[in-house]
Amino acid sequence: MIEIVDTSLCTACNICVRACPTNVFDAVPDGAPRIARQQDCQTCFMCELYCPEDALFVASEPAACAELTVNRALVGSYRRAVGWGRNRQSTAADDASYELLTRAR
Repeated sequence: MIEIVDTSLCTACNICVRACPTNVFDAVPDGAPRIARQQDCQTCFMCELYCPEDALFVASEPAACAELTVNRALVGSYRRAVGWGRNRQSTAADDASYELLTRAR
């Protein structure tokens, strides 16, 4: 579930607003988008993946939410883990299913 929009990193590009398939965010004029319908979040990670500033955090499990006040390094962590963004290496080749699909061709 979407948990954080870090306003110190957000550039108000509203890409997350457009990427969200369940309309969780509201655009705010001249400001960071607001999490308006958190209960509608399907934890698809699309907003976090497409955020060019790594300003979002989607928690895959509710237990992770307790760590948010302690560990701000979680913001953008999914995007870093999959290798999306400037100067990052994609991790798709490390996925065993990717290797199986390559062999099947």
